[in-house]
Amino acid sequence: MTSVNTNYGAMVALQQLNKTSNALEESQSRINTGLKVSGAKDNGAIYAIAQGMRSDVAAYESVKQSLDRGTSTVDTALAAGEAISDLLVEMKEKALSASDSSLSSSQRDAYNEDFEALRDQITTIVSNAEFNGANLIENGGSAIQSLANTSGDVITVAAEDLSLTGSTITLTAASNIDTVTEASNMIGTISTSLDNLNQALARLGTASKSLSIHSEFVTKLSDSLEAGIGNLVDADLAKESARLQSLQTKQQLGVQALSIANSSSSMALSFFR
Repeated sequence: MTSVNTNYGAMVALQQLNKTSNALEESQSRINTGLKVSGAKDNGAIYAIAQGMRSDVAAYESVKQSLDRGTSTVDTALAAGEAISDLLVEMKEKALSASDSSLSSSQRDAYNEDFEALRDQITTIVSNAEFNGANLIENGGSAIQSLANTSGDVITVAAEDLSLTGSTITLTAASNIDTVTEASNMIGTISTSLDNLNQALARLGTASKSLSIHSEFVTKLSDSLEAGIGNLVDADLAKESARLQSLQTKQQLGVQALSIANSSSSMALSFFR
């Protein structure tokens, strides 16, 4: 039936054209943003899951930063401890040389001056072994804690007192080798200190490695979450490009179909010629 009041063909063509235009707009948006789910209205469930995962990624970044700070603090203490170990080795050599009873007073004084200079350097190293306000090897130093996960659990690294007269380095600030007896006794004292220091460095080294391994794990975990978010919300650009071309062609055909449908009503005039 031909009618000038109702053009059903044009209405159907318009509906299909609107549907195609909406799909075309969606495809263009995905290509522009690179996302198939850019907001809650695209897919509420997927968007909520992705946002939760993004929150975890941001939290793991904080964990990573905390672990990096902890690692740097421990590595600073390790570097200082190794320097102290080298000083003790050199001090032991001075003490052994000074234990020779055949030395003259001037020769013994020279060894003692070198020994005291090395001794004082230990104090200097300990006082400067600080990172981010934390010093693990000073007298009265506190343990440090680094975040282990997003729940707030921590990894604790105990302090190691490497100062003079501490539990590790048994020398005092007044230790010297100005006599044969002092020099002979100092050999044993330094040997004990070296043994203690090696144990302390081993503990610090283990802690540093533990922090580094956990930091690497957190990085991999964060990368996995990032990849998971991408799988959920990222658009397949190759697929969207092909879809866009198809929809553009479909839109052109829809416009032609609507034009044809609209022209059908004008045919009614031919009935009255």
